[in-house]
Amino acid sequence: MKQVTTTVPAPAELGIEVIGVPQGADIDLDLRFEVVTEGVLVSGTASAQLRGQCSRCLDDIEEHASFDVQELFFYPGNEVDEDESVVVDDAIDLEEALRDAVVLELPFTPLCEEDCLGLCPECGANLNDDPEHGHDQAIDPRWQKLAGLGEDETN
Repeated sequence: MKQVTTTVPAPAELGIEVIGVPQGADIDLDLRFEVVTEGVLVSGTASAQLRGQCSRCLDDIEEHASFDVQELFFYPGNEVDEDESVVVDDAIDLEEALRDAVVLELPFTPLCEEDCLGLCPECGANLNDDPEHGHDQAIDPRWQKLAGLGEDETN
């Protein structure tokens, strides 16, 4: 068994459209490599700074997150499916395992706060800034031209 603690740069596209780890950002890895009969079992955690946008109000989100990583890398010669990881030339490539651990745990609809009010559907104002935000009663567009008839003209 070997314990490794290191920091690596994030690969490209480590996330989904609305949230993810920026390319080149630091990912802190705390991993344990264990030799088992089939190959090498890698387990541990990956911690990184996430950046994205709230899916309700579109404000920027920055938060630190930790992800569990666990992957079995098979020795050459074992029967494996094509989607399973293999030890190649006494080395393993952790990028796919890291990508699976991070992307599968990201929220599909990230929120800046659990009770985010979002945007006003009429004017787009952020309702978190003004929860009492409102509009005058909308006038039926068929009557819009008649709205000014009763007003005094001072010309």
